[in-house]
Amino acid sequence: MTAPDRYAVWAPTPERVRLVVDGAEYPLIRGDDDWWRTDAIVPVVGARYGFRIDDDDAVRPDPRSRCQPEGVHGPSEVVDPARFAWTDESWTGRPARGAVIYEMHIGTYTPEGTLDAAAAKLDHLVELGVEFVELLPVNGVNGEWNWGYDGVAWYAVHAPYGGPDAYDRFVDTAHALGLGVIQDVVYNHLGPSGNYLPLYGPYLTQGLANTWGDSVNVEEPEVRRYVLDNVRMWLRDHHVDGLRLDAVHAIRDTSRPHVLAEMASESEAFASFTGIPRSLIAESDLNDPIMFRSQDAAGYGLAGQWSDDFHHAVHVALTGETTGYYADFAPLSALAKVLHEGFFHDGTWSSFRGKRHGRPIDRGTSPATALVVANQNHDQIGNRATGDRLAATLDDEGLVIAAALTLLGPFTPMLFMGEEFAATTPWQFFTSHPEPELGKVTAEGRIKEFAQHGWDESVVPDPQDPATFQDSKLDWSDAASARGSAILRAYRVLVALRRTDEAFVDPRYEANAVRFDEDQRWLVLTRGLLGPTASPVHVVVNFLDDAATVPVPGATGEVLYAFGAASVDDDDPETVHFNGRGILVVR
Repeated sequence: MTAPDRYAVWAPTPERVRLVVDGAEYPLIRGDDDWWRTDAIVPVVGARYGFRIDDDDAVRPDPRSRCQPEGVHGPSEVVDPARFAWTDESWTGRPARGAVIYEMHIGTYTPEGTLDAAAAKLDHLVELGVEFVELLPVNGVNGEWNWGYDGVAWYAVHAPYGGPDAYDRFVDTAHALGLGVIQDVVYNHLGPSGNYLPLYGPYLTQGLANTWGDSVNVEEPEVRRYVLDNVRMWLRDHHVDGLRLDAVHAIRDTSRPHVLAEMASESEAFASFTGIPRSLIAESDLNDPIMFRSQDAAGYGLAGQWSDDFHHAVHVALTGETTGYYADFAPLSALAKVLHEGFFHDGTWSSFRGKRHGRPIDRGTSPATALVVANQNHDQIGNRATGDRLAATLDDEGLVIAAALTLLGPFTPMLFMGEEFAATTPWQFFTSHPEPELGKVTAEGRIKEFAQHGWDESVVPDPQDPATFQDSKLDWSDAASARGSAILRAYRVLVALRRTDEAFVDPRYEANAVRFDEDQRWLVLTRGLLGPTASPVHVVVNFLDDAATVPVPGATGEVLYAFGAASVDDDDPETVHFNGRGILVVR
């Protein structure tokens, strides 16, 4: 519902719907299309409104509400999407493929936990060399703080973050600084509190639940339009440059074209109209290149998808942790395969799943940059029992190796807020459900989940405890500490190296080669092998604390970067020596 349009709501389920505006009630008339409308009152910006359904006197929020100033259970507020005075007319954008992305949670990025406070710190990302900031979900969610994946008001911006006005200021500021914005959105489920959509119509498919609840009924045309209109809202009204689509493997759709393909088509059409690239990136557990394969080749045509295989392979190589889904990634050959072929599980046996998993990528037609990779992200940290980051486990050499493999590898790199300065604060799972019973069930479920995975349940923080949220806020003094400063310098150099050497942005799989030694635990990733003027660069890594001598055939001895006790042999430029764990980048 946006001004100056008439009040209207799609509601095929009830027999009667009444509009309530600033306390006054008005009857609505049902059309043949099951949309209820009235011309009795014209929407005015700032008016508070909602709907009474059948004989229930409770006022329910608008399913398309742009603002919920009193929370997801309160009345909606009329917002004019054209109200904001944008200053980003000169913004031309760029595709997300191959760019450096930075994942951020608004509530914990700054002490204030607001969009305006986060916007004030975007200079940090510019200095780091980031090109896109990706925000965890900001849609309306019950309670003060949440990861965002319990959202129920998909069209509204969470009020404690500052609402829609603050969101537009954030995007406008980002564009002024040369940063694109990707918004994380959830179309596979709704949160457990404040979801009134089933009162209006068949928004959910009963009996077809996914991990988080009943599936969204995207095969119903009006529900599908509800989702697609939401995609268009972020791109058109909030000027975002792309969307990260949460857990698309949990979206059930047997229709054709698939709803993901329709999302891609609509975003591409809008991009053609504006001349600004728009990128849709899926989070998918399927390891299926259908996500980013072109629609001409029977794919969905998305810009890319997250790749957990990369994270798992890097994590195991550096930490030695092989429990649960990490087990298959124990050998260094797993990391080598990921770097060379994209997916590790591409039809191979997954011991964690107890079945074959994934499909191979056609490396001749799909760019490596269609995979978005990270050595840390909100899921991989937050779904650990204590939310501990790599900085709590690894030494400086290990952190820089993880950064280098992420930033200098063939994929699209993504960083998680704080990793660039070895943040000491954890990133834990937190909620603030006002309903005591829901809070209790959430906390008990979290403990049970970790107990099943063999974690000590006594160390699992209570997600409902305010301290869990507060402990997860970044401590910006870490960036000025001795360790934080050293790691931050390394990240800045690596990002700059990626930007200034063509070898590191070549999206072709065949432009790369990988060599490794399983026993001695060293690996060489060679990039930039193609082209008439190819000047390959070798990323040489020693994962062990032991000394190692690594042959690097074709190296000229020109060192571009080194961290740890690493050097090129004085007499042989094709040999690199390590006195312990470290990394050396050599042409």
